[in-house]
Amino acid sequence: MLYRHFYGYAMGIALRYSNSRDEACEIVNDSFMKVFDKLDQHNENNSFKGWFRRILVNTSIDYYRRNVRYYSAMEIEKADAESYEPEVISQLSKEDILGILQSLPEMLRMVFNMYEIEGYSHNEIADQLGIPASSSRTYLARAKQKLREKVIEINHIKNEGAVR
Repeated sequence: MLYRHFYGYAMGIALRYSNSRDEACEIVNDSFMKVFDKLDQHNENNSFKGWFRRILVNTSIDYYRRNVRYYSAMEIEKADAESYEPEVISQLSKEDILGILQSLPEMLRMVFNMYEIEGYSHNEIADQLGIPASSSRTYLARAKQKLREKVIEINHIKNEGAVR
């Protein structure tokens, strides 16, 4: 019953940290196993959802650490200083946004999610990922730049489609 109730919530978080739906399923299943093993450690005075979210994020980080040697490092190319229409962002669907996030290189996606979505500080991210805090800041800046590039690319595609 617990699994069915929180599965969608868990997949939403895991998809932001993973490269594929299969990886997300593995993260979700590992997280639920941890929850079932440690359910007696949950403090009933605290939110279950918050506790579960922490487990999901930590399981995602652990998954990344176990598999980091399999991910190829990507060079981040410099972006042209192009402008885009601000309303393009508001026209993106949930699937578009998730796709853009998943297109980021693994480390950039991890840092972006932890900082912007989960609210970790750069020092906390550094401790969790075993990197210097300055690298966390650099990865965040690169992630934001890559996201800007993707939004510009989508803007061009939508504008070209409107012209034809």
